[in-house]
Amino acid sequence: MDLKLLQNRIGYTFKDIALLEQALTHRSHSCLHNERIEFLGDSILNCVVASLLFKRYADIDEGDLSRVRANLVKQQALFEIAQSLDLPHFLRLGEGELKSGGFRRPSILADTLEALFGAIYLDAGFDVARDVICALYNPILDTVDLATLGKDAKTLLQEFLQGKKIALPQYNVIATRGAAHNQEFEIECLVPKLAIQVFGTGGSRRAGEQAAAKLALESAKAVALKPSSRKVKPRASQLKLAGIATLQPGVPVNSTAKSEVRNDSDPAGQKQ
Repeated sequence: MDLKLLQNRIGYTFKDIALLEQALTHRSHSCLHNERIEFLGDSILNCVVASLLFKRYADIDEGDLSRVRANLVKQQALFEIAQSLDLPHFLRLGEGELKSGGFRRPSILADTLEALFGAIYLDAGFDVARDVICALYNPILDTVDLATLGKDAKTLLQEFLQGKKIALPQYNVIATRGAAHNQEFEIECLVPKLAIQVFGTGGSRRAGEQAAAKLALESAKAVALKPSSRKVKPRASQLKLAGIATLQPGVPVNSTAKSEVRNDSDPAGQKQ
């Protein structure tokens, strides 16, 4: 395990390498694990992201700022950052977690990233921890769509379909490729009512579902914008008002026609 590689990726070199090792240690590995440091890192992360949002978006009220922050610091967002750093390669896990694929588990990776922030704070102070977090989050903030308040694609797709009273999408794993420590998942997303079938890939099942959901949302919006091709047939009452004869069930065509002719020639509707 080359910890120098990880330190290069986060842009910080530890003075006390033991802090970095502890941050990377899951409780299944040893009693000196990362859970207390993770607690510290979680608070630092929330503070730094809140400060970033406060400075960047001066026109957004506190309620929307809170919702954006919640989406930026939740497990999925942390998991994706951890993957970008190839954090699974550096985890210290017990034998049981290794066998069960703990290095792919979003909760473990998200917790480890928070512990990493906490370890940087303990090693160098708040300002350095803030700089590392800002370097990781600024590119993400550049792509945040404030209209969605930072919601992920699966959430947006679900809300869109619910607004149209359409059943929720179905996600299926189509294929899994690559070595155990660097797998790629191909996920199918189906919205049967809209005849949508799309595929997304990612380094985890969840990431693959997000990629597929994004494509499905784009397709669903495109379908919603298309004008309806369904022709609405006018009701019989509407045809009568328009002066158009309608056939009544059980009445022969000829007798109907004769009746109409007789009525037209004889306003009184009676024989002389």
